[in-house]
Amino acid sequence: MTVNDAQFEYDLFVIGAGSGGVRAARIAAGHGAKVAVAEEFRIGGTCVIRGCVPKKLLVYAAQFSDDLAHAGDYGWTIAGATFDWPTLRDAVARDVDRINLAYTSTLNTNQVAQYLDRAEVTGPNSVRMKSTGQTVTAKTILVATGAWPIMPEFDGTEHCITSNEVFGLPTLPRRVVVAGAGYIALEFAGIFNALGSAVTVVNRSDAILRSYDIDLRDRLLTLTRARGIAYRFHATLDRVEKCADGSLLVHLGDGGEPVPADVVLVAAGRRANTAGLGLEQAGIALGHRGEVPVDGDGRTACPSIYAVGDVTDRVQLTPVAIREGHAFADAQYAGKKTAVSYDAIPSAVFSQPPLAAVGLTEAEARRQFAAIKVFTSDFRPMKNIFSQRVERGFYKLVVDGETDRVLGIHMIGPDAPEILQAAAIAVKAGLTKADFDATVALHPSMAEELVLMR
Repeated sequence: MTVNDAQFEYDLFVIGAGSGGVRAARIAAGHGAKVAVAEEFRIGGTCVIRGCVPKKLLVYAAQFSDDLAHAGDYGWTIAGATFDWPTLRDAVARDVDRINLAYTSTLNTNQVAQYLDRAEVTGPNSVRMKSTGQTVTAKTILVATGAWPIMPEFDGTEHCITSNEVFGLPTLPRRVVVAGAGYIALEFAGIFNALGSAVTVVNRSDAILRSYDIDLRDRLLTLTRARGIAYRFHATLDRVEKCADGSLLVHLGDGGEPVPADVVLVAAGRRANTAGLGLEQAGIALGHRGEVPVDGDGRTACPSIYAVGDVTDRVQLTPVAIREGHAFADAQYAGKKTAVSYDAIPSAVFSQPPLAAVGLTEAEARRQFAAIKVFTSDFRPMKNIFSQRVERGFYKLVVDGETDRVLGIHMIGPDAPEILQAAAIAVKAGLTKADFDATVALHPSMAEELVLMR
């Protein structure tokens, strides 16, 4: 149990009530610390308020497009099926409200004080609330403010939106231009395409999803083009012009024809949300992307200030932020030090169709190991047998040629993220290709392809 230090108002003050910050606050309070948290937007943070969770609900809505298309081939007659964006938008908003209340309730139950305000660091042990000017002191400060969408500089940025605003669109846009080709860009491109919008993806290079295996990237590009998504590669947003009728005209730096649009979604990456946070008041110099530099324990250059999650720009994934927040609280307030492992972290892109991966790509493995073996399965998912759209799934195992250890698994196809979560355990555990081969297939399933590659 923590003995509260009367010199300060709180043992721990957390700036940012997202996944990492809330977890750290709750666990620290459970260990006996007197804890407060400040959040300038809504309790819950990016993932549950304006990120992963509401986006996944939109993905589910988009998947109904495929299901309805398949239904007739399976004997179902669904007459007059239509889609209504406001119905979906409002349902998603209600669920976000529910989660916001759940997170708030968790903090209340653990007696964590809440400041619904922007907190700025004023020294090693103090923060100031921006709207009220109130100063609060704490023995330890934890920065967990996450990341924020990047908006590049070009004429007409005021006419564009980021992923923060996409959930509040009044109507479903007929034409969408998506700037960027990372996971956020391609997920929203797939969502709008499936819901009936004409989508154009604009990217400064010809590479999509740079961190993923090249075979998955190539397959996704082929499949999304077949679904009707247009791509303008080697192009940047030069100017976005608002027309008299309220529509937009997107002028690109490639010299080609402007693209008409109703919404321009800029998904050009995210950077640490540290602007104006005042960390320099505590002697903390930020990194070149605004990130907070920390050691293996999350400690900054100021001994009393720590940071976890996306604000450190190590691995921008919600489960990583949660683990870091939990590990911080255990170490500081229970004397239980647990190292957070950044090896073999599974990830997914909820595109149409989705892809998922864990471990090394083939290119990474070839750079790091003397010899590797690559096993692949290229198959048509059973669900798609009757479909007029010929879409094939693709799985890949990357294996150490000397030890037979599975170094990476890469998948694209229906339910790939759901399958990959279990398969990631095998990579984390260091299992071999022989272990996969010795496992009896679960038939008929797509997952069985993982143990049938020879």
